[in-house]
Amino acid sequence: MDTVSYAAMREAPVAKAAIDGSKRMKRGEFEKALAGLRVELVHMLDWIRNSGHKLVVVFEGRDAAGKGGTIKRIVDPLNPRYCRVVALPAPTERERTQWYFQRYVPHLPAAGEMVVFDRSWYNRAGVERVMDFCTDAEYWDFLRTAPDFERMQIRSGTQLIKYWFSVSDEEQERRFTKRLIDPARRWKLSAMDLESRRRWVDYSKAKDLMIEYTSTPDSPWWEVDADVKRRARLNCITHLLAQVPYEPVRHEALELPPRQEDHGYRRPPLEKINWIPTPY
Repeated sequence: MDTVSYAAMREAPVAKAAIDGSKRMKRGEFEKALAGLRVELVHMLDWIRNSGHKLVVVFEGRDAAGKGGTIKRIVDPLNPRYCRVVALPAPTERERTQWYFQRYVPHLPAAGEMVVFDRSWYNRAGVERVMDFCTDAEYWDFLRTAPDFERMQIRSGTQLIKYWFSVSDEEQERRFTKRLIDPARRWKLSAMDLESRRRWVDYSKAKDLMIEYTSTPDSPWWEVDADVKRRARLNCITHLLAQVPYEPVRHEALELPPRQEDHGYRRPPLEKINWIPTPY
C-alpha cells in the first residue's frame, strides 16, 4: 500500500475488512506486507522529525493480546533517538503521593518526537481498579479527569492515538498455556496475569466503563481484533499510518566520501586481538 492509499484512508469511513480476519496468516505473506509497512513507518517518523509533529500512541488491552509484539514491529525500524517506548514499573511510594498523571508527563514528546506507551495512565482504569490498588474516589476521579488530561495534550499540539487490543477468552487461554510450557516465554506470565485471568469478567466491566468515559470525539479508542496476531499487527500499523498526516520528506542525495589515506597505518596482528569464540 503506498502513501496515496494511506491519505485516502484518512478520509474514508470506517468499514469492516473484506477479508476473513479469523484465518491464520502465513509467515511469508506477513513478512512481505510488513516490509512495506516498515518503509512507511520510517517515512512517517522522518516527517515527524522534520515537521516538529508530536505523537503519542497508547497501547492497552488484555494480557497476552499481542500489544508487545505489535509495538516491537512498529519501533524496530525507527530511530530510537526520536521514537521511544515508555513502559513504567509500579509507582514508588513517593509517586503514589503525587498527582496521578504527574509521572507520565516527563515522558511526553517534544517537537519532532514519537512516544509509544506500553500501558499508560489507563492502569488506573484497569489493573488498579480490578485489583483494588486504588480507592473508589481515585478511580472515579480518574475517569472524569483523563479526558481533560488528554485534551490538554491535544491543545498543546500533541497527536494522541489510543489502541485497545482485544482477545477472546479461548485465545488468551491458549497463549497463557503456551507461555506456561515454553521456557523462553515463561517470563511473560506473571502472578498478576494469572489473577487477571481469574477476574476476566471484572476486567471486561472495567474496560467497558473506561471506553464509555474516555473515548471522546477528539481522543477516541480504536479497538484491535487481536485473535490472529499477524493480522492484528498489520492492521494496527496500517491504521496508525493512516492517522498521521505525513508525507515523504525530500532529502539531498548522499554520496560516500573518499576514505582517508592510511599513510602507513597497519592494524595490530590478528592473533593479539581478543576475539570472541565462534561456535557458529
